Amino acid sequence: MVGSSRTSLDESDWWNPVRNALGDVQSLLVLGGGSEIGLATAHAFVGNHCRTVILAGRDPQRFAPEADRLKAAGATTVETLAFDADDTASHPTLIDDVFDRHGDIDCVLVAFGVLGDAETATYDHTQAMELMQTNAMGAISAMVPVVARMQRQGHGTIIVLSSAGAERVRASNAVYGAAKAALDGYAQGLGDALQGSGVHVMVVRPGFVHTRMTAGLEAPPFSTTPEAVATAIVDGMRRGAETIWVPKPMRAVMSALRHLPRPIFRRLDI
Repeated sequence: MVGSSRTSLDESDWWNPVRNALGDVQSLLVLGGGSEIGLATAHAFVGNHCRTVILAGRDPQRFAPEADRLKAAGATTVETLAFDADDTASHPTLIDDVFDRHGDIDCVLVAFGVLGDAETATYDHTQAMELMQTNAMGAISAMVPVVARMQRQGHGTIIVLSSAGAERVRASNAVYGAAKAALDGYAQGLGDALQGSGVHVMVVRPGFVHTRMTAGLEAPPFSTTPEAVATAIVDGMRRGAETIWVPKPMRAVMSALRHLPRPIFRRLDI
């Protein structure tokens, strides 16, 4: 399953990842290395002195050209790996292999996910289970061995790509929202459990992002781009943030929606 092709920063006393003299992440593993947000974030970190990048995804040949772009941008080591979110049995071996070969990994970005067809998933058992498996179970499965290795090395950050919709699941996309809510809840609890261990969890809640996955869908207000999400991630890392919203106004929007009485929430066309 594993094939490879080489081609004032912390606001809390308990998080102290190993970084360079400027406080920048030196090594990054992207689970979902072919995703637009994952690649944009990799480029953003390389632009801030990250020198080792491992891109892991379902079709490494498709995003292999990104390795050359990352090297041209300043990375010294770039690797592409085959990673299947649904093949949970392979996750511990893959994570151990990456950490064994590269030494300490400063940061792991969990950036994969599938949107599916919201209307179909509501009634189709197969698609509903596929969305839950990839977006929730697959992500949690990959994170468990990452936690074990980061605890062993005594430092590290796990960045989890959640969704603003995880704050309150909408009827228009109930299965996807529920999967992201499950992942978000796990990541928040994990961050609490790891306090004081040197391992930090940062949850990213973007709104609608213009990507291949959302192509053809009507963009709502406060839509954003992969590059904007990547910039917010780098900024959040520098601040030692635990939860970030992209764009920032989404926090107020979703907080208001979360507190709406259910009869009113049901009448909203969202």
